[in-house]
Amino acid sequence: MYRKRIDVDVVMDILKALLEAQPHSTFVASLYQQYQERGGLSKKQLEGLYNKSLKVKSIPANKLATLEAMILKRPNRYKSTPPPPKPLYEKDERIGQLMEAILAKYPQHKRVLFLKSKYDNNETLSSAEVLELERFIKVLK
Repeated sequence: MYRKRIDVDVVMDILKALLEAQPHSTFVASLYQQYQERGGLSKKQLEGLYNKSLKVKSIPANKLATLEAMILKRPNRYKSTPPPPKPLYEKDERIGQLMEAILAKYPQHKRVLFLKSKYDNNETLSSAEVLELERFIKVLK
C-alpha cells in the first residue's frame, strides 16, 4: 500500500505561501483553518486553491502541478436528477368500470353516486366499499 510521506505536504506548503502573499484573504485563511482541523479539503476547495495559487508567482510550478494532479485524481460527484413526482393516489380503473356499469343500469343509485363522487375526488375507497360495489354488480347479473 502506498502511503503519503508526512514530511511532504504540498497543500499546506501552497496554503502557507498564499497566506504570505495574500495575508488579508479570508478565503485562503478559511481553507488553511479547515485543512488544519480536518486534514483535507474537498475537490471544489482544492480547485479554488489552485485558481488562487495560479495568480501568485512565488509558488513553484512543481507544487502547482502536484496540486493539479491531486485535483484530477479525485472523483467527480454528480447529483442525479430527482424522480418525477408520483400522484398521492392512483385510481383503480376496475372500480371505475364497476361504477359505470351500475350507473348505466341504475343512474339514480344513491350509494353508487356517493362512491363515484369519492372516486372522482381521488379519495380512497375502503375495502368494505369496494366489496359493496362488487356485490351490487353480482345482484345486477
